Amino acid sequence: MFKALGHPARLAILNFLAETNSCFTGDISQEIPLGRTTVNQHLNELKKAGLIQGHISGIKTNYCLNPEVLEKLKGSMEKLINTMNCCGTLKCE
Repeated sequence: MFKALGHPARLAILNFLAETNSCFTGDISQEIPLGRTTVNQHLNELKKAGLIQGHISGIKTNYCLNPEVLEKLKGSMEKLINTMNCCGTLKCE
């Protein structure tokens, strides 16, 4: 999952989906300066990681965030950050 989050284009796609609730590939490639094929590759990585869902609508796929997975990710990250803060430092010594 973190590998999928490690690319700036994928983060941009996730942010766009968060703002629009759902959209088609063409909508994303118009908003983000990447070719349609590249956007599709990034969407596939995000889908494999479970971060987004794709629903076929005619000949197009409508993409949206997967709220259950994102909520679990948020909880895991909050727990990690809280654990790090409990020790009074965020760096290795």
